Amino acid sequence: MPTAPRICPLCEATCGLVLTLDGSRVTGARGDRDDVFSRGFVCPKGAAFPQVDADPDRLRTPLVRENGSLRDASWEEAFDTIAARIRPLIEDYGPDSLGIVLGNPNVHTMAGALYPPLLLRATGTSNLFTASTVDQMPKHVSSGLLFGDPFAVPVPDLDRTDHLLVIGANPLDSNGSLCTAPDFPGRLAALRRRGGTLTVVDPRRTRTARLADRHLAPRPGTDALLLAALVHTLFAEGLTDPGPLAGRTEGIDQVRDAVREFTPEAVAPVCELEPGTIRAVARELAAAPTAAVYGRMGSSTVAHGTLANWLVDVLNVLTGNLDRPGGALFPRSATAPAPRPAGPGRGFLLGRRHSRVSGHPEVKGEFPLAALAEEIDTPGEGRIRALITIAANPVLSAPDGLRLDAALDTLDLMVCVDPYLNETTRHADVLLPPPPPSQSAHFDFAFNGFAVRDQVRHTPAAVPLEPGRMDECEIHARLVLAASGMHGAPPSVVDDLAVDSMLARAVTEPHSPAYGADPKEFAAGLTGESGAERRLDLMLRLGPYGLTLDELKAHPHGIDLGPLKPRLDEVLRTRSGRIELLPEPIAADLPRLRAALTAVPEPGTLQLVGRRHLRSNNSWLHNTPALTGGSNRCTLQVHPDDAGRLRLADGAPARIEGAGGGLTVEVEVTDAVRPGVVSLPHGWGHDRPGTRLAVAAARPGVNVNQLLDGTLLDPLSGTAVLNGFPVEVTPLEPAPLL
Repeated sequence: MPTAPRICPLCEATCGLVLTLDGSRVTGARGDRDDVFSRGFVCPKGAAFPQVDADPDRLRTPLVRENGSLRDASWEEAFDTIAARIRPLIEDYGPDSLGIVLGNPNVHTMAGALYPPLLLRATGTSNLFTASTVDQMPKHVSSGLLFGDPFAVPVPDLDRTDHLLVIGANPLDSNGSLCTAPDFPGRLAALRRRGGTLTVVDPRRTRTARLADRHLAPRPGTDALLLAALVHTLFAEGLTDPGPLAGRTEGIDQVRDAVREFTPEAVAPVCELEPGTIRAVARELAAAPTAAVYGRMGSSTVAHGTLANWLVDVLNVLTGNLDRPGGALFPRSATAPAPRPAGPGRGFLLGRRHSRVSGHPEVKGEFPLAALAEEIDTPGEGRIRALITIAANPVLSAPDGLRLDAALDTLDLMVCVDPYLNETTRHADVLLPPPPPSQSAHFDFAFNGFAVRDQVRHTPAAVPLEPGRMDECEIHARLVLAASGMHGAPPSVVDDLAVDSMLARAVTEPHSPAYGADPKEFAAGLTGESGAERRLDLMLRLGPYGLTLDELKAHPHGIDLGPLKPRLDEVLRTRSGRIELLPEPIAADLPRLRAALTAVPEPGTLQLVGRRHLRSNNSWLHNTPALTGGSNRCTLQVHPDDAGRLRLADGAPARIEGAGGGLTVEVEVTDAVRPGVVSLPHGWGHDRPGTRLAVAAARPGVNVNQLLDGTLLDPLSGTAVLNGFPVEVTPLEPAPLL
């Protein structure tokens, strides 16, 4: 049977697949042994690609609301409706009457990477909300403050490091995040085979923790305190050795003073770890020939998320492991701008504006997703009256989904780009469904910037676009036209304008490969079968390797660009031109961390943490039969000691209460969580009427974010505190006393 290569779009690992085809139907998927990056690795999500692609609940045509109900409509009617309604709203109430929400799957498609910035520019709204503020924004903030660029995120050099310290991450189940690494398990196994050390910090004994040489299970939410104690120990015991970084860093002595109070003895009662263990971890990190500290979701979605992410890179700097082979390095994506000369930049600013209701500071152009509901349902000038969501399901991903659910019903207009009628899109006035992934070309604009090895891959659509479908890039381009007052113009206009804008800048920048060129002549040389591919070709030509789309197409399994290389001079864009190790916003937030030194919990207090499963990805894979069942369940994991104390029985229902409400959930008694901790996965709660998710609705689970009222945020990043918050658990059917 015929086959076609395809980069898997179902998680951040970006593994290469080989799809088996029967006409226009995908019948199988296996790992691509010739893929330059993944070398044949595939996880259950990739193997389930045919089911994901052929899901019968995927919408095939647009839906338009009429007399309160959604009905099938033509593409022309759908875009006519958007154009007729959105421009009058913007003109009557201003650009900020429109909100835009971007969900996690956006970064897994070419369209999601290329067009939302154009939509924002065309509408002029400042009300942008994304999945970043329920996920990774603390890392962007800390990177922006340290290096001057929020996208300059160092990743662990997994294939060469001698010591990996993982905090708040479970890459064996997540496949890695902000660390694009196909076959994470194999890479960790290789670390162990070459004599390296793996240390994992997690309140759960995860699959990753079970591989570790050392597993620390602190109290949830104390990551920043633990990391501060590690930094303190390095200074106190004379273990700091920045090496060449010393002359390129300012603020080292100030950091020493800032962590003076965070001794292992001071943090131990709060973290619930032994001081000697904390010192041992610091000494092992400093003694390793090379080392990398890597933190993720568990250390981001907590009360001190930005401070924790800052301290991760403080440790990498103080041990001399930043920008060093075997340490933490900055990937060089093929579509990144060509390297600029070293020197000071504009730096990174927080809070250039504030949200209307609660005054949350803008971060990287975004407001907290937790603030979306109040921006819709709070009366007054500047209220969001129209909303565009793109591959987003905030009713399940944002805190207090019930409030947001009700708020969406009050909008004057809601437009959604999504393949499903889900918990959020059921409120849409117009729903625009993109085609299945097999019918779209693929390129990873975002994840190549976080990859553990420099490489570049592009796969064309595996099968032709089905009749009646519209290409995802065309959907986005037409949405830009409808929202900007250019409805009716050819979609190619959007891409042509983007090319013209990019070239207008490039020809004036001395470091650009297009410097001094004639923009029209340069544009005439671009190749590609669509406007999106022409834009990709342009970005490759202007990028650091000078590649072209034709070269990429000649290498269907990718081009290996080599291991990560030191390039700090290319990355630094702070005003000083140096690593600013203790930026003012961080220093201003440290008193809040010092106050946490006295926050010793009362005996019997329970704290909740989330968890990931290898066969899920937030809320968007629960409708795939091959990925459901088994251990992929929405249960409340409870330690046996707590279960006995609270009379909770395995498999029995219990009530869990938080500041935002309560849920009834099945108990799973397990020693995989430490005492005092309960765990409930994210992305469930598929029990609302009016959706078309048959498989998910049969096993709906509960929405863990309903336990939150949206007020708990990391103040520097606006990220919702989804981990380490207090809850109460009571049995609905008390187990008998033994």
